[in-house]
Amino acid sequence: MHILILGGTRFLGRHLVEAALAAGHEVTLFNRGKSNPGLFPQVETLSGDRREHLDALKGRRWDACIDTCGYIPREVRMSAEALRDSVGHYTFISTISVYTDALKPGDDESGPLGTLDDPTVEDVTGETYGPLKVLCEQAAESNLPGRVLTVRSGLIVGPHDPTDRFTYWVARAAEGGTMLAPGNPEQTLQFIDGRDQAAWIIRMTEANTTGIFNVSGPASPLTMRETLETCTQVAGAGASLTWIDEAFLLEQGLQPWAELPLWIPDGGNAALNIHLGKAQAAGLVCRPLVETVRDTLAWHQTRADGFKRALAAEREAEVLAAWGARG
Repeated sequence: MHILILGGTRFLGRHLVEAALAAGHEVTLFNRGKSNPGLFPQVETLSGDRREHLDALKGRRWDACIDTCGYIPREVRMSAEALRDSVGHYTFISTISVYTDALKPGDDESGPLGTLDDPTVEDVTGETYGPLKVLCEQAAESNLPGRVLTVRSGLIVGPHDPTDRFTYWVARAAEGGTMLAPGNPEQTLQFIDGRDQAAWIIRMTEANTTGIFNVSGPASPLTMRETLETCTQVAGAGASLTWIDEAFLLEQGLQPWAELPLWIPDGGNAALNIHLGKAQAAGLVCRPLVETVRDTLAWHQTRADGFKRALAAEREAEVLAAWGARG
């Protein structure tokens, strides 16, 4: 197949390129050349901004397109319109953030979707991100009816993750010492190695699969305890976990997710317990957690872009001391 990838040089995008090449496909990239330029010298790259330079795609034909970087409905609509007669299949990378707070654990792809009072808003914020993605999904489908695979991604982790949400725990375990472990150890989590998601998307593209899929992992329930214990075991730095209950953490003013990634107080984590049966039935396979942790640590130890702790070491020590001194 000849696959056009919009983006393709950051995190999931680069994993998609690698998966497509490994499967023997020809790849063309269309991006601005700002992130990791020259990452794939063997791949044809068309330079341009999807908001202004879609003419660069005219007169070309691809079997499929994968859109990794659509956040504004107007821009997705423009891209879909430009590619209407140029591709047979279109994958849109969306997010489980399309669902509202009314989502319940175990809900599937029919869960409640976010809306905007003003659908013309184009400012991407924490509040508008999900509803804008809903409109992006609709823009792709309305312009390429019956040809769209919509991937509602869960938390993507692994090597080259620029967010450091999962990497925080891997890197913290490698520091050793007493390590603050947040909330309920049995809190369930869902996340997927970007390489597994990319490989699945390429297989779905090959099969010309369409429709909406929640895509995360693993297949069996995963807890915060298992995740953090695996991080400490793989890091091998002797870090010891001290579990602190969520009420105390909140009293100390710690911010769930922002300062302690993956931690969401009990009752607020439906988005990390979403139904994944449809993607799994379509062949989604997740590698063992230990492999993701190992490879993330190996990448982290060689990265040149630096690492900023979500929770500063000094602040972690203060909270641990306060927990130990409670009477």
